[in-house]
Amino acid sequence: MAEKRSIFEEVDTAEKPAAQAGVIDRAKKPGARRAIRGWLMALFALVVVMIVVGGMTRLTDSGLSITEWKPVTGAIPPMSAEVWAEEFEKYKAIPEYQLQNKGMSLEEFKVIYWWEWGHRQLGRVIGLVWALGFAYFALRRDIPSGWTGRLLLLGALGGLQGFIGWWMVSSGLEGTRLDVASYRLATHLGLAFVILGLICWYVLALGRSEADLMQARRSAEPRLKRMVSGLMHACYLQVILGALVAGIDAGRTYTDWPLMGGDVFPSLAFELTPLWSNFFENEALVQFNHRVLGYIVVIFGLVVWRRSRSSGNVKTKQAYDWVAVMLFGQMVLGIGTVMYAAPVHLAIVHQLGAVVLICLILRARFLTMYPIAQSVRG
Repeated sequence: MAEKRSIFEEVDTAEKPAAQAGVIDRAKKPGARRAIRGWLMALFALVVVMIVVGGMTRLTDSGLSITEWKPVTGAIPPMSAEVWAEEFEKYKAIPEYQLQNKGMSLEEFKVIYWWEWGHRQLGRVIGLVWALGFAYFALRRDIPSGWTGRLLLLGALGGLQGFIGWWMVSSGLEGTRLDVASYRLATHLGLAFVILGLICWYVLALGRSEADLMQARRSAEPRLKRMVSGLMHACYLQVILGALVAGIDAGRTYTDWPLMGGDVFPSLAFELTPLWSNFFENEALVQFNHRVLGYIVVIFGLVVWRRSRSSGNVKTKQAYDWVAVMLFGQMVLGIGTVMYAAPVHLAIVHQLGAVVLICLILRARFLTMYPIAQSVRG
């Protein structure tokens, strides 16, 4: 029989060990996720600047000013009058100079040269920032489990982007073409948005712990996720069509809205042969496709926004509010860009608008998959 104890008897008040963090959180060094996230945010900012400078390079017809691809030695610009003269002579040998810019002065050539050199130099800087950052975190073993492959993927895509950039430029160095091939420009810009989207997603994921993400995943909204994924892909396709428009200066051809040259459907939409080439090189059809998909994206975006109203999470609904606002803003920018014949400042803002919209859609999708915990009252 157990011994009776007095109600006034002191009990063991020894301090119990503190609760231990979960296995997922213990597996990572403190601060590694935050530091890697900061590095990725720096890369994100550089890629955005790269997209803007690339747009300016296209709008100023500067992309063919450097006729050679020298990944290492090309980082050094012309430093003497003799070298500048050599670069200018190389430019004079290509179709763009002979058919469009004949008689250009050396000073005018320097303007377009610096845009292209700056674009390529930014690519080198991005590659260097990625390589140094990855090496630093890898040597310190600070990369969280499962993230090494993702971070290597960014580097691989960046290297591929360099090859695609030269593949694009080389298309305008021979024959009678005055600009780079529009489908190659679209490939180049499309990959830039893929890289940007991946970095954005990684930054969002690293902003919360693995344990938090696993817990939040239980409250995901699958139907809304499917809808916003569809919106994301539609916007990405719209970016590709926008690159085709920029590649052949189609935004400066039909400047009336909502009609095109007074027609609902432009009469010259299929004037080229073979038939398929109209989808890439016909100014009427390329701009028409970009306009129509823009209408579809806006309508579908409003449907997705309406569906998000049924979400029980306040932060998730607010994310879709911002998507709807940006969708409307981007539509207005697009119409204004067309009606003013794509001036440089409007065209660049429109391109930046696409960056903002894609990132807002990714954020809304992320919060749909991993809602932020809230109280019962919201």
